This record gives sequence, structure tokens and C-alpha cells, in this order.
Amino acid sequence: MKDNLTTGITSTCRVNVDRNRTIEFMGDEGRVYSTPNLLYDIEMACRDLLLEYSDKGEDSVGTRVELDHIGATLEGMWVDIKVTVAEAKGRAVSFDVVVTDALEKVAFGKHSRFVVDVAQTAERLKAKLSKFNTL
Repeated sequence: MKDNLTTGITSTCRVNVDRNRTIEFMGDEGRVYSTPNLLYDIEMACRDLLLEYSDKGEDSVGTRVELDHIGATLEGMWVDIKVTVAEAKGRAVSFDVVVTDALEKVAFGKHSRFVVDVAQTAERLKAKLSKFNTL
């Protein structure tokens, strides 16, 4: 990981809330951005920021989430997901997150990620699978 990742670095991405990102159990009039999809989009926003500061062969995995989803965003609207590096300790990076739609703040929280070597992680996972297959 490059050493120029510092506290305060911010990135904002815009996500269109399409049908696949909404809940379905409240009928078409109640189609709003689902919390699991919101969380996924937050993770990807943080990952994308980290990729800008990662070396070749590195990526990151999520390790912790704290999220308050406080507002409903309707299908067809967009959200801006603003992620800010709150702390970077070696390969462990935590973010503050604020999500707004055109009218209001809809979510806020914290997300932590860990930068990994993709090849080493693949080997570790293969070893774990091998152990599992012997059970």
C-alpha cells in the first residue's frame, strides 16, 4: 500500500437507485433503497478509494460496519456516498460515511477495511478449504 493514504482523504460517488437496489415487500409504491444494497454500495465506495492507493496485487476486504439508515430513498432517485478516511494504521483503514439523496441525509456510519495481498489471500483460502474438505 502506498504511504500517501492519510486521514481526511475523501471520495464521493453517485449511485442511481434502480429497481434491483430496492425492497420489494412493500409493493411498487414502497420501493426504496434497501439497507443491504446501501451497505454494498458503501463498501464499494470505500474499496474504490483504497484501490487508488493500493499497489499491484492488492485489494481490500471489509472487516467492520456501523450503519444508521435513517431515510428512505425512492426508486429512480440517486444518492451521493461520501467516504472519508478516518484512520489508517498500516493495512487497516477506517472510514466515516455520509449518504445523502437530493432531499436529505439518508445514512451515516463507519466502515473498516483491511488491505490484503490477493495472491496470499487466495493461498490462505485454498488451505482453509482443504482443511474443511477433510472434515
